[in-house]
Amino acid sequence: MSDYLDRLARLVEATRLDALPPSTLAAARLVLLDTLGAIVAGSVQPENARLAALAAARAPRGTAALLGHHERADALWATLANATAGVALEVDEGNRLGGGHPAIHVLPGALAVAEERGLDGRRLLEALVAGYEVCSRLGGATTPRANVHSHGTWGTIGTAVAVARLADAPAATIREVINLAASMSPANTWTPALDGATIRNLYPGRSGFQGVLAVELQRCGFTALRDAPADVYGTILADGFEPAQAVAGLDAPGRAEPYRIERGYVKLHACCRYNHFALDAVQALRHAHRFAAEDVARVEVTTIPFGVRMAEPAPASLLGAKFSIPWAVAAALVLGRTDLAAFEPPALGDGRIRDLARRVAVRAEPAMSPRRIDAPTARVRIELADGRTLEETTTVVRGDAASPVAPDEIVAKFLALAAPVLGEPRARAAVDAARAADTLKDVGELTALLVPPRAQAS
Repeated sequence: MSDYLDRLARLVEATRLDALPPSTLAAARLVLLDTLGAIVAGSVQPENARLAALAAARAPRGTAALLGHHERADALWATLANATAGVALEVDEGNRLGGGHPAIHVLPGALAVAEERGLDGRRLLEALVAGYEVCSRLGGATTPRANVHSHGTWGTIGTAVAVARLADAPAATIREVINLAASMSPANTWTPALDGATIRNLYPGRSGFQGVLAVELQRCGFTALRDAPADVYGTILADGFEPAQAVAGLDAPGRAEPYRIERGYVKLHACCRYNHFALDAVQALRHAHRFAAEDVARVEVTTIPFGVRMAEPAPASLLGAKFSIPWAVAAALVLGRTDLAAFEPPALGDGRIRDLARRVAVRAEPAMSPRRIDAPTARVRIELADGRTLEETTTVVRGDAASPVAPDEIVAKFLALAAPVLGEPRARAAVDAARAADTLKDVGELTALLVPPRAQAS
C-alpha cells in the first residue's frame, strides 16, 4: 500500500493557517512555547553549550539562532544543537498516539530554516502543525522493536516535512522528501538513556539535521524508494508497520480533525514519561493522606511492561535518574517535587532519596499501555511504618489532552525553565511573542528573545 503517502503529502500541502480550526492554532502556539522552554533550559548543560560553540565555529556565516547563546550557525547545525538541547532535561512534550515526542523533532529544523529565510510566524506554525501530524501518524502506525528508542525514529521525516512545507513544495515533492528522509532515519536504542549516557540526547539533533538535509538532497536530484517508510519501519526498526493506520481518521481533502498537535501531552514532571504514571499516583496519595517520607516502609509500583527496564534504584547521572522509576518516586516522596531539582547533582547525593529508592519495587502489568486512556497505566501501593497500606491508580496523566492543564500552567512552566537562562523580563517577552506567533513578521523577532542579555551570554 503506497497511496497513504499521497494522502499524507496532500495533507501537508493543504496545511494553511487560515484553514486550521482555532483549537489547532491555540495548541500550536502552546506547543511552540513549551518546546522553546525545553530548548532554552537544556542549552546551558555543559555539553550542549560546547555543541553550540562547535556549531557556530563550523558555520560562522550562519543566520539561525542557537537558542540560549548569542552565536549563530546555519540551519543544519542550529537544528542539531537546538534539538539536542531540547531533550537534555526530559521536559519536552509528547504524543501518546504515536511519534514519541513530535515537537522536538519538528520545531528546531522548522525554526532554523524559517529564520534563515526570513519567514513569518504564520509559516512557522503551518510547518509545525504539518510536520507534527506526519511524525505522529507514522509513529502511530509503527510497532517499534523493543530496544528502538522513539527519539529520532520518525524525526527525520517530521523535520523534512516541515521544511518542505516552508518551501511551499507541491504534494509530489513532499512525498519524495518523506521517502528520502525515511531512508535516512537513524537507528537509536534505549540503552544509552537507561544507562544515563548523554549521546542519547543527540538523537533528535541528528534526525533533525538529516531532515533538513533530506530536502536539500531532493533539490540535488537524489531519488528515493516509492515507499521508504514501509521499507525502514517494516523491515529494520519495527516489528510491524501498518500504512492504513498512518491515515486513519484523515478527512478528505487534506484535513485532519482533530490535528495531532491538539492531542499531545505536556510534561509536568522533569523525567521520562513512563515515570509519570506512578508519579501522579504518588502525588495523589501524598495530598490525600499527608504522610512524610520518613513514614514510608516500602513502595510497589505496577506499571507498563517497559517500566521494569527503568528499575535501577541508584542512577549515577542526571539522565539516568530521569529514567529510573525508583529514583523519581523516592525523590517525589522525600523532596515533594519532581521538577529539575529532583534530578540534579545535589539531589543525586541525597542519602534519603537513595535509601528510599532501594525500597521501591517495580512490577510489570502486561495489560497496561501508555497509549490507552481507558485503562490504568500505573498502580502504586505505599506501605507505611505504622502498618497502613495506601493505594492509588493512574489512568490518564495530568497534562495529557485527555486531562489538560490551563494555558497559564504551561506559561508558568516556560518561565521556570527559561527565566534562569534569559532573565525574567526577556522570558516574559518571549511568552508574549510565542503566544502571538502568527502575528510575527519575521520569526527572528522571537528568536532574538531566546538568548540571554549580553552580560549573561555564554
